[in-house]
Amino acid sequence: MPDPDSKAEQDSAEDAPKPVVADAVETTESYETEEGVVFYDAENPLAWMQAETVLDLEEVA
Repeated sequence: MPDPDSKAEQDSAEDAPKPVVADAVETTESYETEEGVVFYDAENPLAWMQAETVLDLEEVA
């Protein structure tokens, strides 16, 4: 027998507000080098940084 509450849970999950992501995060791209990972703004490739450790930007933004 179907659970009537499962539909309500799905509806509330769909209605939940989505997290706001900064434009800079949405346009950030990356590539790997021998020394680490380079992140750069796809709209401004001269804006970049290099890191030895990678983090998922969507998780930390």
